[in-house]
Amino acid sequence: MNLPSTLGALRRSEFSESRMTTRRVKDEMRDNLIARLRDGGSIFPGIVGYDDTVVPQIVNAILSRHNYILLGLRGQAKSRILRALTTLLDAQAPYIAGCEIRDNPYAPLCKRCKQELARLGDELPIAYLTPDDRYVEKLATPDVTIADLIGDIDPIKAARDGQDLGSELTVHYGLLPRANRGVFAINELPDLAGKIQVGLFNIMQEGDVQIKGYPVRLPLDVALVFSANPEDYTARGKIITPLKDRIGSEIRTHYPATIEEGTTITAAEAWIDRGGLRMSVPKYVNEVVERIAFAAREDRRIDKRSGVSQRLPISVMENVVSNAERRAVRNDEKVVVPRIADVYAAMPAITGKLELEYEGELKGADLVARDLIRTAVAKTFDRHFADADLTQIVQWFDLGGEIQMAESAAAVEALAGLNGIQGLLDKAKQLGVGPKDAVEIQVSAAEFVLEGLHAHKRIGRSEERVFSAGEKPSKKQEVREDFPASRGRRSFN
Repeated sequence: MNLPSTLGALRRSEFSESRMTTRRVKDEMRDNLIARLRDGGSIFPGIVGYDDTVVPQIVNAILSRHNYILLGLRGQAKSRILRALTTLLDAQAPYIAGCEIRDNPYAPLCKRCKQELARLGDELPIAYLTPDDRYVEKLATPDVTIADLIGDIDPIKAARDGQDLGSELTVHYGLLPRANRGVFAINELPDLAGKIQVGLFNIMQEGDVQIKGYPVRLPLDVALVFSANPEDYTARGKIITPLKDRIGSEIRTHYPATIEEGTTITAAEAWIDRGGLRMSVPKYVNEVVERIAFAAREDRRIDKRSGVSQRLPISVMENVVSNAERRAVRNDEKVVVPRIADVYAAMPAITGKLELEYEGELKGADLVARDLIRTAVAKTFDRHFADADLTQIVQWFDLGGEIQMAESAAAVEALAGLNGIQGLLDKAKQLGVGPKDAVEIQVSAAEFVLEGLHAHKRIGRSEERVFSAGEKPSKKQEVREDFPASRGRRSFN
Protein backbone atom coordinates (compact mmCIF):
# COMPACT_ATOMS: atom_id res chain seq x y z
CA MET A 1 0.00 0.00 0.00
CA ASN A 2 1.43 3.37 -1.10
CA LEU A 3 0.69 5.94 1.56
CA PRO A 4 0.32 9.63 0.63
CA SER A 5 3.56 11.55 1.13
CA THR A 6 2.21 15.11 0.88
CA LEU A 7 -0.72 16.96 2.38
CA GLY A 8 -2.36 17.32 -1.03
CA ALA A 9 -2.27 13.58 -1.63
CA LEU A 10 -3.48 13.00 1.93
CA ARG A 11 -6.58 15.11 1.29
CA ARG A 12 -7.52 12.80 -1.58
CA SER A 13 -6.98 9.60 0.44
CA GLU A 14 -8.91 7.74 3.13
CA PHE A 15 -7.32 10.07 5.72
CA SER A 16 -9.82 12.80 5.00
CA GLU A 17 -9.78 16.15 6.81
CA SER A 18 -13.28 15.68 8.28
CA ARG A 19 -12.35 12.29 9.69
CA MET A 20 -8.97 13.26 11.16
CA THR A 21 -10.07 16.53 12.74
CA THR A 22 -13.10 15.07 14.52
CA ARG A 23 -11.76 11.63 15.47
CA ARG A 24 -9.44 11.99 18.44
CA VAL A 25 -7.27 9.18 19.84
CA LYS A 26 -9.90 8.13 22.41
CA ASP A 27 -12.48 7.93 19.64
CA GLU A 28 -10.06 5.85 17.59
CA MET A 29 -9.52 3.39 20.48
CA ARG A 30 -13.26 3.27 21.10
CA ASP A 31 -14.04 2.49 17.43
CA ASN A 32 -11.43 -0.26 17.21
CA LEU A 33 -12.58 -1.74 20.52
CA ILE A 34 -16.19 -1.89 19.32
CA ALA A 35 -15.02 -3.66 16.14
CA ARG A 36 -13.11 -6.20 18.25
CA LEU A 37 -16.12 -6.77 20.51
CA ARG A 38 -18.27 -7.44 17.44
CA ASP A 39 -15.74 -9.97 16.13
CA GLY A 40 -15.75 -11.76 19.48
CA GLY A 41 -11.96 -11.88 19.74
CA SER A 42 -9.84 -11.51 22.87
CA ILE A 43 -9.52 -7.88 23.97
CA PHE A 44 -6.06 -8.32 25.50
CA PRO A 45 -4.42 -11.53 24.22
CA GLY A 46 -2.07 -13.09 26.76
CA ILE A 47 -3.79 -11.55 29.79
CA VAL A 48 -5.16 -14.44 31.89
CA GLY A 49 -7.67 -14.39 34.73
CA TYR A 50 -9.21 -10.96 34.13
CA ASP A 51 -11.93 -11.83 31.60
CA ASP A 52 -14.78 -11.46 34.10
CA THR A 53 -13.29 -8.82 36.39
CA VAL A 54 -10.69 -6.33 35.17
CA VAL A 55 -11.18 -6.48 31.38
CA PRO A 56 -14.89 -5.49 31.43
CA GLN A 57 -14.03 -2.45 33.55
CA ILE A 58 -11.26 -1.42 31.15
CA VAL A 59 -13.66 -1.86 28.23
CA ASN A 60 -16.16 0.41 29.98
CA ALA A 61 -13.47 3.03 30.62
CA ILE A 62 -12.39 3.06 26.96
CA LEU A 63 -15.98 3.18 25.71
CA SER A 64 -16.53 6.14 28.07
CA ARG A 65 -13.36 7.85 26.73
CA HIS A 66 -11.94 7.99 30.26
CA ASN A 67 -8.41 8.47 31.46
CA TYR A 68 -8.04 5.61 33.95
CA ILE A 69 -5.73 4.10 36.57
CA LEU A 70 -4.94 0.44 37.30
CA LEU A 71 -4.62 -0.02 41.04
CA GLY A 72 -3.06 -3.24 42.32
CA LEU A 73 -0.19 -4.99 44.06
CA ARG A 74 3.06 -5.84 42.32
CA GLY A 75 3.09 -8.54 39.69
CA GLN A 76 -0.52 -8.17 38.56
CA ALA A 77 0.18 -7.40 34.86
CA LYS A 78 -0.66 -3.69 35.14
CA SER A 79 2.12 -2.54 32.82
CA ARG A 80 1.39 -5.30 30.34
CA ILE A 81 -2.25 -4.24 30.10
CA LEU A 82 -1.26 -0.62 29.52
CA ARG A 83 1.15 -1.61 26.75
CA ALA A 84 -1.53 -3.77 25.14
CA LEU A 85 -3.57 -0.60 24.46
CA THR A 86 -1.51 -0.11 21.29
CA THR A 87 -3.51 -2.96 19.75
CA LEU A 88 -6.53 -0.63 19.78
CA LEU A 89 -4.78 2.03 17.66
CA ASP A 90 -4.92 2.33 13.86
CA ALA A 91 -2.17 0.65 11.87
CA GLN A 92 -1.01 4.01 10.42
CA ALA A 93 -1.43 7.57 11.66
CA PRO A 94 -0.25 10.42 9.41
CA TYR A 95 1.59 13.40 10.91
CA ILE A 96 3.68 16.34 9.72
CA ALA A 97 7.14 14.98 8.95
CA GLY A 98 9.79 16.16 11.42
CA CYS A 99 7.32 17.42 14.02
CA GLU A 100 8.41 16.67 17.60
CA ILE A 101 4.84 16.40 18.84
CA ARG A 102 3.47 14.44 15.83
CA ASP A 103 1.06 17.17 14.74
CA ASN A 104 -2.15 16.41 12.89
CA PRO A 105 -1.53 17.63 9.31
CA TYR A 106 -4.96 19.28 9.21
CA ALA A 107 -4.78 20.99 12.62
CA PRO A 108 -1.17 21.57 13.76
CA LEU A 109 -0.49 22.75 17.33
CA CYS A 110 3.14 23.86 17.30
CA LYS A 111 4.27 27.12 15.76
CA ARG A 112 6.86 25.52 13.49
CA CYS A 113 4.26 23.27 11.83
CA LYS A 114 1.84 26.15 11.38
CA GLN A 115 4.59 28.11 9.60
CA GLU A 116 5.50 25.12 7.41
CA LEU A 117 1.84 24.61 6.50
CA ALA A 118 1.51 28.26 5.49
CA ARG A 119 4.73 28.09 3.45
CA LEU A 120 4.30 24.74 1.68
CA GLY A 121 0.55 24.23 1.54
CA ASP A 122 -0.35 20.95 -0.19
CA GLU A 123 3.37 20.12 -0.60
CA LEU A 124 3.78 19.75 3.16
CA PRO A 125 5.61 16.40 3.69
CA ILE A 126 3.74 13.67 5.58
CA ALA A 127 5.14 10.78 7.65
CA TYR A 128 3.38 7.94 9.51
CA LEU A 129 3.27 6.54 13.02
CA THR A 130 2.85 2.86 13.86
CA PRO A 131 0.86 1.86 16.99
CA ASP A 132 4.09 1.23 18.93
CA ASP A 133 5.34 4.72 18.02
CA ARG A 134 2.23 6.14 19.65
CA TYR A 135 2.83 4.67 23.10
CA VAL A 136 4.99 6.59 25.58
CA GLU A 137 5.66 5.27 29.09
CA LYS A 138 7.30 6.92 32.09
CA LEU A 139 8.16 5.36 35.45
CA ALA A 140 7.33 7.94 38.11
CA THR A 141 10.18 8.69 40.51
CA PRO A 142 10.55 11.55 43.02
CA ASP A 143 13.22 13.22 40.87
CA VAL A 144 10.99 13.61 37.78
CA THR A 145 10.61 17.29 36.89
CA ILE A 146 7.98 19.27 35.03
CA ALA A 147 10.58 19.72 32.28
CA ASP A 148 10.78 15.93 31.83
CA LEU A 149 7.03 15.65 31.38
CA ILE A 150 5.98 18.94 29.79
CA GLY A 151 9.12 20.63 28.47
CA ASP A 152 11.59 23.45 29.02
CA ILE A 153 13.14 26.46 27.28
CA ASP A 154 16.19 25.42 25.25
CA PRO A 155 18.68 28.35 25.21
CA ILE A 156 20.93 26.56 22.70
CA LYS A 157 18.05 26.28 20.24
CA ALA A 158 17.26 29.96 20.79
CA ALA A 159 20.86 31.02 20.16
CA ARG A 160 21.26 28.77 17.11
CA ASP A 161 18.07 29.99 15.42
CA GLY A 162 18.30 33.60 16.62
CA GLN A 163 15.01 33.32 18.51
CA ASP A 164 13.83 35.22 21.57
CA LEU A 165 13.78 33.03 24.71
CA GLY A 166 10.06 33.72 25.07
CA SER A 167 9.32 32.25 21.64
CA GLU A 168 7.49 28.95 21.38
CA LEU A 169 10.11 27.89 18.84
CA THR A 170 12.69 27.61 21.66
CA VAL A 171 10.71 25.02 23.64
CA HIS A 172 12.17 21.54 24.06
CA TYR A 173 9.07 19.39 24.46
CA GLY A 174 8.81 16.79 27.22
CA LEU A 175 7.37 13.27 27.14
CA LEU A 176 3.71 14.24 27.35
CA PRO A 177 3.64 16.53 24.29
CA ARG A 178 5.69 13.91 22.42
CA ALA A 179 2.89 11.44 23.15
CA ASN A 180 0.42 13.66 21.29
CA ARG A 181 -2.09 11.60 19.29
CA GLY A 182 -1.18 8.50 21.27
CA VAL A 183 -1.22 6.87 24.71
CA PHE A 184 0.83 8.27 27.61
CA ALA A 185 1.30 5.91 30.56
CA ILE A 186 2.76 6.71 33.98
CA ASN A 187 3.71 3.77 36.17
CA GLU A 188 3.70 4.08 40.00
CA LEU A 189 1.89 7.42 39.90
CA PRO A 190 2.03 8.13 43.70
CA ASP A 191 5.83 8.38 43.49
CA LEU A 192 5.44 11.51 41.35
CA ALA A 193 5.95 14.70 43.37
CA GLY A 194 2.77 16.65 44.13
CA LYS A 195 3.82 19.76 42.21
CA ILE A 196 4.47 17.62 39.12
CA GLN A 197 1.04 16.02 39.46
CA VAL A 198 -0.40 19.57 39.40
CA GLY A 199 1.20 20.15 36.00
CA LEU A 200 -0.34 16.91 34.79
CA PHE A 201 -3.93 17.62 35.71
CA ASN A 202 -3.71 21.16 34.33
CA ILE A 203 -2.71 19.97 30.89
CA MET A 204 -5.20 17.07 31.12
CA GLN A 205 -8.18 19.33 31.73
CA GLU A 206 -7.36 22.79 30.44
CA GLY A 207 -4.72 21.93 27.86
CA ASP A 208 -2.29 24.67 28.91
CA VAL A 209 0.87 24.92 30.97
CA GLN A 210 3.51 27.49 31.88
CA ILE A 211 7.11 26.80 30.91
CA LYS A 212 9.59 29.04 32.69
CA GLY A 213 6.85 31.63 33.22
CA TYR A 214 5.74 31.65 29.57
CA PRO A 215 2.19 30.41 28.95
CA VAL A 216 2.04 27.64 26.33
CA ARG A 217 -1.25 26.40 24.99
CA LEU A 218 -1.11 22.70 24.11
CA PRO A 219 -4.58 21.16 23.65
CA LEU A 220 -3.04 17.71 23.26
CA ASP A 221 -4.87 14.74 21.81
CA VAL A 222 -3.70 12.04 24.19
CA ALA A 223 -5.14 9.17 26.24
CA LEU A 224 -3.65 9.20 29.75
CA VAL A 225 -3.42 5.96 31.71
CA PHE A 226 -1.75 5.27 35.04
CA SER A 227 -0.77 2.43 37.35
CA ALA A 228 -0.28 2.49 41.11
CA ASN A 229 0.31 0.18 44.05
CA PRO A 230 -2.03 0.77 47.02
CA GLU A 231 0.96 0.40 49.33
CA ASP A 232 2.40 3.59 47.83
CA TYR A 233 -0.42 5.75 49.18
CA THR A 234 0.98 5.45 52.70
CA ALA A 235 4.54 4.22 52.21
CA ARG A 236 6.03 6.73 49.79
CA GLY A 237 3.50 9.16 48.40
CA LYS A 238 -0.04 9.78 47.35
CA ILE A 239 -2.12 10.91 44.40
CA ILE A 240 -3.27 14.48 44.95
CA THR A 241 -7.03 14.94 45.14
CA PRO A 242 -7.46 17.20 42.03
CA LEU A 243 -5.65 14.62 39.90
CA LYS A 244 -7.70 11.71 41.26
CA ASP A 245 -10.81 13.76 40.47
CA ARG A 246 -9.73 14.06 36.83
CA ILE A 247 -9.06 10.32 36.40
CA GLY A 248 -12.28 8.89 35.04
CA SER A 249 -12.06 5.28 36.26
CA GLU A 250 -10.13 3.49 39.01
CA ILE A 251 -9.77 -0.20 38.16
CA ARG A 252 -8.46 -2.71 40.70
CA THR A 253 -6.37 -5.64 39.52
CA HIS A 254 -5.83 -8.90 41.43
CA TYR A 255 -3.78 -12.09 41.55
CA PRO A 256 -4.95 -15.29 39.77
CA ALA A 257 -8.07 -16.66 41.42
CA THR A 258 -7.36 -20.33 40.64
CA ILE A 259 -4.34 -22.60 40.38
CA GLU A 260 -5.22 -23.26 36.73
CA GLU A 261 -5.03 -19.55 35.89
CA GLY A 262 -1.74 -19.24 37.72
CA THR A 263 -0.13 -22.20 35.97
CA THR A 264 -1.29 -20.85 32.60
CA ILE A 265 0.40 -17.51 33.30
CA THR A 266 3.59 -19.16 34.57
CA ALA A 267 3.76 -21.52 31.60
CA ALA A 268 3.45 -18.56 29.22
CA GLU A 269 6.00 -16.36 30.99
CA ALA A 270 8.66 -18.75 32.36
CA TRP A 271 11.65 -19.66 30.19
CA ILE A 272 11.13 -23.41 29.94
CA ASP A 273 11.98 -24.34 26.36
CA ARG A 274 15.78 -24.16 26.53
CA GLY A 275 16.65 -26.09 23.38
CA GLY A 276 19.12 -28.96 23.44
CA LEU A 277 17.85 -31.64 25.83
CA ARG A 278 14.21 -32.72 25.72
CA MET A 279 12.17 -31.09 28.50
CA SER A 280 9.25 -32.73 30.31
CA VAL A 281 7.79 -30.84 33.27
CA PRO A 282 5.24 -32.95 35.19
CA LYS A 283 1.89 -31.34 35.91
CA TYR A 284 2.26 -31.90 39.65
CA VAL A 285 5.53 -29.93 39.63
CA ASN A 286 3.76 -27.04 37.86
CA GLU A 287 1.02 -27.21 40.46
CA VAL A 288 3.41 -27.29 43.43
CA VAL A 289 5.27 -24.24 42.13
CA GLU A 290 2.02 -22.32 41.68
CA ARG A 291 0.68 -23.32 45.08
CA ILE A 292 3.76 -21.80 46.72
CA ALA A 293 2.53 -18.34 45.69
CA PHE A 294 -1.04 -19.13 46.78
CA ALA A 295 0.20 -20.37 50.18
CA ALA A 296 2.39 -17.29 50.60
CA ARG A 297 -0.56 -14.95 49.96
CA GLU A 298 -2.44 -16.61 52.83
CA ASP A 299 0.48 -16.97 55.26
CA ARG A 300 0.24 -14.64 58.26
CA ARG A 301 4.04 -14.38 58.43
CA ILE A 302 4.09 -12.58 55.06
CA ASP A 303 3.06 -8.94 54.58
CA LYS A 304 -0.23 -8.97 52.68
CA ARG A 305 -0.04 -5.23 51.96
CA SER A 306 3.08 -5.83 49.89
CA GLY A 307 1.61 -8.86 48.15
CA VAL A 308 3.28 -11.87 46.57
CA SER A 309 4.06 -11.17 42.95
CA GLN A 310 3.18 -13.54 40.13
CA ARG A 311 6.87 -13.23 39.28
CA LEU A 312 7.56 -15.59 42.20
CA PRO A 313 6.25 -18.81 40.54
CA ILE A 314 7.74 -17.70 37.22
CA SER A 315 11.22 -17.32 38.74
CA VAL A 316 10.83 -20.50 40.79
CA MET A 317 9.84 -22.54 37.72
CA GLU A 318 12.88 -21.26 35.82
CA ASN A 319 15.17 -22.25 38.72
CA VAL A 320 13.46 -25.64 39.04
CA VAL A 321 14.06 -26.37 35.37
CA SER A 322 17.65 -25.14 35.61
CA ASN A 323 18.41 -27.45 38.55
CA ALA A 324 16.89 -30.39 36.69
CA GLU A 325 18.86 -29.41 33.60
CA ARG A 326 22.10 -29.32 35.60
CA ARG A 327 21.43 -32.83 36.96
CA ALA A 328 20.60 -34.18 33.50
CA VAL A 329 23.80 -32.76 31.99
CA ARG A 330 25.99 -34.14 34.77
CA ASN A 331 24.44 -37.60 34.57
CA ASP A 332 24.26 -37.66 30.77
CA GLU A 333 20.47 -38.07 30.79
CA LYS A 334 18.41 -37.53 27.66
CA VAL A 335 15.30 -36.04 29.26
CA VAL A 336 15.14 -33.15 31.73
CA VAL A 337 12.43 -33.96 34.29
CA PRO A 338 12.13 -31.74 37.38
CA ARG A 339 11.53 -33.30 40.81
CA ILE A 340 10.25 -31.85 44.07
CA ALA A 341 13.89 -31.75 45.22
CA ASP A 342 14.44 -29.16 42.49
CA VAL A 343 11.70 -27.00 44.01
CA TYR A 344 13.62 -26.92 47.29
CA ALA A 345 16.76 -26.08 45.31
CA ALA A 346 14.87 -23.07 43.89
CA MET A 347 14.48 -21.40 47.31
CA PRO A 348 16.66 -18.39 46.28
CA ALA A 349 13.86 -17.46 43.86
CA ILE A 350 11.38 -17.44 46.76
CA THR A 351 13.11 -15.74 49.69
CA GLY A 352 13.92 -12.51 47.85
CA LYS A 353 10.30 -11.97 46.84
CA LEU A 354 8.74 -12.20 50.32
CA GLU A 355 8.20 -9.23 52.61
CA LEU A 356 8.02 -10.80 56.06
CA GLU A 357 6.06 -9.68 59.09
CA TYR A 358 7.67 -9.69 62.55
CA GLU A 359 6.89 -13.36 63.15
CA GLY A 360 8.36 -14.30 59.79
CA GLU A 361 11.51 -12.27 60.46
CA LEU A 362 12.02 -14.17 63.72
CA LYS A 363 11.87 -17.54 61.96
CA GLY A 364 13.83 -16.46 58.92
CA ALA A 365 13.06 -16.40 55.20
CA ASP A 366 14.55 -19.85 54.55
CA LEU A 367 12.34 -21.58 57.11
CA VAL A 368 9.25 -19.73 55.85
CA ALA A 369 10.10 -20.74 52.26
CA ARG A 370 10.50 -24.40 53.29
CA ASP A 371 7.14 -24.30 55.03
CA LEU A 372 5.52 -22.84 51.93
CA ILE A 373 6.95 -25.58 49.71
CA ARG A 374 5.84 -28.27 52.17
CA THR A 375 2.32 -26.81 52.26
CA ALA A 376 2.22 -26.65 48.45
CA VAL A 377 3.36 -30.27 48.17
CA ALA A 378 0.75 -31.42 50.71
CA LYS A 379 -2.13 -29.72 48.91
CA THR A 380 -1.01 -30.98 45.51
CA PHE A 381 -0.57 -34.48 46.92
CA ASP A 382 -4.12 -34.40 48.32
CA ARG A 383 -5.48 -33.53 44.90
CA HIS A 384 -3.92 -36.63 43.31
CA PHE A 385 -3.99 -39.13 46.20
CA ALA A 386 -6.99 -38.11 48.32
CA ASP A 387 -8.53 -41.60 48.29
CA ALA A 388 -5.38 -43.66 47.78
CA ASP A 389 -4.31 -46.32 50.28
CA LEU A 390 -0.63 -45.65 50.93
CA THR A 391 -0.34 -47.86 54.02
CA GLN A 392 1.98 -50.35 52.31
CA ILE A 393 4.54 -47.63 51.55
CA VAL A 394 4.38 -46.19 55.08
CA GLN A 395 4.78 -49.66 56.60
CA TRP A 396 7.94 -50.22 54.56
CA PHE A 397 9.50 -47.25 56.34
CA ASP A 398 8.03 -48.23 59.73
CA LEU A 399 9.79 -51.59 59.40
CA GLY A 400 13.14 -49.84 59.17
CA GLY A 401 13.41 -48.99 55.49
CA GLU A 402 15.38 -45.92 54.45
CA ILE A 403 16.30 -44.34 51.15
CA GLN A 404 18.33 -41.27 50.30
CA MET A 405 17.17 -39.25 47.31
CA ALA A 406 19.81 -36.61 46.74
CA GLU A 407 18.69 -33.95 44.27
CA SER A 408 21.75 -34.72 42.13
CA ALA A 409 21.12 -38.49 42.02
CA ALA A 410 21.02 -40.08 38.56
CA ALA A 411 17.60 -41.41 37.58
CA VAL A 412 18.79 -44.95 36.75
CA GLU A 413 20.47 -45.41 40.15
CA ALA A 414 17.55 -43.85 42.02
CA LEU A 415 14.98 -46.06 40.28
CA ALA A 416 16.85 -49.21 41.35
CA GLY A 417 16.38 -48.21 45.00
CA LEU A 418 12.79 -47.01 44.56
CA ASN A 419 11.85 -50.41 43.10
CA GLY A 420 12.56 -51.88 46.51
CA ILE A 421 9.82 -49.84 48.22
CA GLN A 422 6.70 -51.98 48.13
CA GLY A 423 3.81 -50.41 46.22
CA LEU A 424 5.55 -47.10 45.48
CA LEU A 425 5.83 -47.29 41.70
CA ASP A 426 2.32 -48.75 41.47
CA LYS A 427 0.96 -45.59 43.10
CA ALA A 428 2.79 -43.48 40.51
CA LYS A 429 0.22 -44.79 38.01
CA GLN A 430 -2.30 -42.36 39.56
CA LEU A 431 -0.12 -39.61 38.12
CA GLY A 432 -0.33 -41.21 34.67
CA VAL A 433 3.18 -42.65 34.96
CA GLY A 434 3.86 -46.30 34.11
CA PRO A 435 6.81 -48.63 33.57
CA LYS A 436 6.98 -47.72 29.87
CA ASP A 437 7.69 -44.06 30.67
CA ALA A 438 11.23 -42.68 30.74
CA VAL A 439 13.24 -43.54 33.85
CA GLU A 440 13.52 -39.85 34.72
CA ILE A 441 9.71 -39.48 34.73
CA GLN A 442 9.23 -42.55 36.92
CA VAL A 443 11.76 -41.30 39.48
CA SER A 444 10.15 -37.85 39.61
CA ALA A 445 6.69 -39.36 40.20
CA ALA A 446 7.94 -41.74 42.91
CA GLU A 447 9.78 -38.95 44.69
CA PHE A 448 6.63 -36.82 44.64
CA VAL A 449 4.76 -39.62 46.46
CA LEU A 450 7.49 -39.72 49.12
CA GLU A 451 7.51 -35.93 49.47
CA GLY A 452 3.72 -35.94 49.81
CA LEU A 453 3.87 -38.50 52.63
CA HIS A 454 6.58 -36.43 54.30
CA ALA A 455 4.51 -33.24 53.93
CA HIS A 456 1.68 -35.01 55.81
CA LYS A 457 4.18 -36.24 58.44
CA ARG A 458 3.54 -39.91 57.67
CA ILE A 459 7.25 -40.48 56.99
CA GLY A 460 10.29 -38.43 57.91
CA ARG A 461 13.02 -36.79 55.86
CA SER A 462 16.35 -35.33 56.94
CA GLU A 463 18.13 -32.35 55.48
CA GLU A 464 20.31 -34.85 53.57
CA ARG A 465 17.09 -36.03 51.92
CA VAL A 466 17.03 -39.37 53.73
CA PHE A 467 13.43 -40.66 53.85
CA SER A 468 12.71 -42.83 56.91
CA ALA A 469 10.01 -43.71 59.42
CA GLY A 470 11.28 -41.05 61.74
CA GLU A 471 9.77 -40.01 65.03
CA LYS A 472 5.99 -39.94 65.13
CA PRO A 473 4.80 -36.48 66.18
CA SER A 474 2.49 -35.79 69.07
CA LYS A 475 -0.28 -33.22 68.72
CA LYS A 476 1.98 -30.50 70.10
CA GLN A 477 5.19 -31.63 68.39
CA GLU A 478 6.26 -31.30 64.79
CA VAL A 479 8.17 -33.96 62.89
CA ARG A 480 11.92 -33.57 63.32
CA GLU A 481 13.91 -33.00 60.14
CA ASP A 482 17.09 -34.78 61.34
CA PHE A 483 16.36 -38.50 61.62
CA PRO A 484 19.27 -40.93 62.30
CA ALA A 485 20.28 -43.36 59.60
CA SER A 486 19.74 -47.08 60.08
CA ARG A 487 21.46 -50.23 58.81
CA GLY A 488 19.00 -50.67 55.93
CA ARG A 489 19.71 -47.30 54.41
CA ARG A 490 19.93 -46.98 50.61
CA SER A 491 21.90 -44.01 49.33
CA PHE A 492 21.90 -42.64 45.78
CA ASN A 493 24.19 -39.64 45.41
